[in-house]
Amino acid sequence: MPLTGIALIIIAAAICILVLTFIPTLLAIKRAAVSVDDLAKMVQNELKPTLQELTGVLAEMKVVGGGVAEHADDVKRFMSELGEVGSNLHTINRTVGVVTGVLNTTSVWATGAKVAGKYMFERYLKKRGGL
Repeated sequence: MPLTGIALIIIAAAICILVLTFIPTLLAIKRAAVSVDDLAKMVQNELKPTLQELTGVLAEMKVVGGGVAEHADDVKRFMSELGEVGSNLHTINRTVGVVTGVLNTTSVWATGAKVAGKYMFERYLKKRGGL
């Protein structure tokens, strides 16, 4: 057998060994590709409805945010009016305090006048009875 024939047999054997070791690797790569494809399909099927729901939630949040922004002026106006009511109540409270003070002073004066009138009336009666 010539040297080229032996070389061809060695090359053929090496190629066969290479192909035999390369087949399991190719099968593993094929299984991995199928798994990745299944995963991609599952993610697409699961993610698509989730993204649609998320889009709906965002739209609702925009509506709610718009409603809140729309009523912010009303709340501001209400708080302003509430502050004014508080100020008016403070004024009324001061006025009632002043009126109470006046009534207490008037009551003291009336009591004093009553006692003075009674004293003068008793003195008048004593003088009249003594004459």
